[in-house]
Amino acid sequence: MLGKTPAEFSQIWQHLAMDPILKLTERARELITATGTAVDSAITKTLDEAFEAEEIKSSSDLTSAIRAQLTGLGSLEALVADASIEEIWLNSPNQIFISRNSKTERLALTLTEFEVRQAVERMLRDTGRRLDKSQPFVDATLSNGSRLHVVIPEVTSQHWAINIRKFNNNLLTLQDLTFRGSISTDLAKYLEKAFHAGVNILISGATQAGKTTFLCALLDVGYDTERLISVEETFEIRTRYFDWVAMQSRQANLEGIGEINLRRLVREALRMRPTRLVIGEVRQAEALDLLIALNSGIAGLCTIHANSASHAIAKLKLLPLLAGENMPAHFIEQTVEQTIGLVVHCVQLPDGRRKVAEVIAKDAETARWKQVSL
Repeated sequence: MLGKTPAEFSQIWQHLAMDPILKLTERARELITATGTAVDSAITKTLDEAFEAEEIKSSSDLTSAIRAQLTGLGSLEALVADASIEEIWLNSPNQIFISRNSKTERLALTLTEFEVRQAVERMLRDTGRRLDKSQPFVDATLSNGSRLHVVIPEVTSQHWAINIRKFNNNLLTLQDLTFRGSISTDLAKYLEKAFHAGVNILISGATQAGKTTFLCALLDVGYDTERLISVEETFEIRTRYFDWVAMQSRQANLEGIGEINLRRLVREALRMRPTRLVIGEVRQAEALDLLIALNSGIAGLCTIHANSASHAIAKLKLLPLLAGENMPAHFIEQTVEQTIGLVVHCVQLPDGRRKVAEVIAKDAETARWKQVSL
């Protein structure tokens, strides 16, 4: 960021008109292309010439902005670098929003279509993921750990839709969640005991309810004693496990081959001597492979989108049927009841705080689900 803090850089973008910056950026780009001048030298020369021609009054605030256009993410770079921002999304080049402290803000910022596409291209450069008309959406993990999701026309009506979901590198523990009021002290002790006992735990909730954060906090209580294998569509799980292998799915290449889905990853994970298996989020037919794995004696955790703890169980009984392997519904239902021992349901409150709203556990004597006191 060349000496600028994210907040300072963000202010530059909000107070400077974009057209002059883009004009200067193009001049620097032409200089680099035509003469092979280094980026920093090209920026300096371009700004010096603009200053002498009285096109700009000062060059001090423009260096970082032009560099971001040439080599970074343009005006999105400051937003990605700002640790206070939790998520960034673009509905169009002039509809840009952020979530800060779990509250939505619309930014007084306008990009061009070219800037948007260039930023996405650079974000995808090292991810191995592709985006084109044959593959009009992409889910990828960026180098800083953020999750990128992009959808392009004709799936969207006109503009590229972009979400950049950022993750705090500071791992929260159950004790941290207790301090924040997300769970009670007694519940934290109860969950830690269940985790160490090898109970298979399902964590449910809506989007942004804190499911992954809670999963990572729960993993923290066993990081020094187990071998963890995790599988996800894109890397989101963070843990201090010493013995940990993380795997993510892969899209097909341009020839339509090479896809590796979650079902394959779950099966491969079973050959890797896991003490505990974690699926970042169970969405489809991989639920069948998860149940088979958990029914083999391996402890596991996973997250699932659901409206309540009971809905999460009901959904887990339906998803394996998507595998199309002629599995009887009663067999799936029986397997779920035998393998899942605990469901933790997370919610996001209107004020942005996240908490555990419901916990249900399998009663060993009656084999029925019962509410756990919070």
